[in-house]
Amino acid sequence: MNIYKESNMKFKITYVILLLSTFSFAQLSDLAKIDYTILPAGDSDIEYSRVRALFNYPIKLKKEQTYLFLGLDYSTVNLNMTEHPSFDIEELNDFQLLDINIGYTTPLKNDWRLGARLTPGFSSNLRANDLRFEDAILSGDIVFIKDKKEDPNVKKPWRLIIGISYSGNRGFSFPLPFISYYKKFHSKWSYNVGIPKLNLQYHAFSKHRFKLYAELDGFTANLQQGVLIDNSIIAESINMSLILSGLQYEFHITKNIQFYARASYIFSNSVNLRDKNKDNILELDKSNTQYLRTGIRFKI
Repeated sequence: MNIYKESNMKFKITYVILLLSTFSFAQLSDLAKIDYTILPAGDSDIEYSRVRALFNYPIKLKKEQTYLFLGLDYSTVNLNMTEHPSFDIEELNDFQLLDINIGYTTPLKNDWRLGARLTPGFSSNLRANDLRFEDAILSGDIVFIKDKKEDPNVKKPWRLIIGISYSGNRGFSFPLPFISYYKKFHSKWSYNVGIPKLNLQYHAFSKHRFKLYAELDGFTANLQQGVLIDNSIIAESINMSLILSGLQYEFHITKNIQFYARASYIFSNSVNLRDKNKDNILELDKSNTQYLRTGIRFKI
């Protein structure tokens, strides 16, 4: 009986730590997630698919409510293309992406919290069977968070996040402002406005939610052996940038575990092969308009 109580207490303590540690910083990253994304070919000659798995582990530091996060974010991306007369399509059908997440969050004055994340990694087609300097990518975020979602004195819960975000793997290779304002203005309705995503959410039932959203997506990867274009120019990387909007359905299996499925329309789709200076040298077919994703995640 004592062993059972001790074990149960350890579980409760661990669970509380997870709740506290992900309370603010999880707005930038899920604790764990696996999903599948596909852009069907349709009228395009390119079909894009991606499998992604992510895991972050919080470590409590000595300072009160201060945590370090360590994690991995792995994706495999496939571009299935019909024959292209100007280059070898086999070089573009398999990419490996791996990010190492190093995060930090600590409370500040006046109910603000600092969140920072550094993400080194690589993104490549790995044709040379080893990693090279050109495969390396670097991402990072620094944000300030004020969260009133659980404050009993606030009638309409809200949360504000402001900062800056850069991702070498997002498809937009320049820093973006990170702005997120969430507010639940009705018992069944809430919204989130900001950059790089926004949404309007309908809380249909305790376990079922629907979300209209718009966001940015994409990826960048190194081509290790290069791709010869028209027997004259060598492409050394590929970049895909998407602007999309659609509907997401969420089923909350438990308070912290969610299944989700989304269908989107792509408003802007840019797929380019780039030279060593990151200049676009060939635009690939960009007529994909459908974007489908499904997955499961653990999020506080």
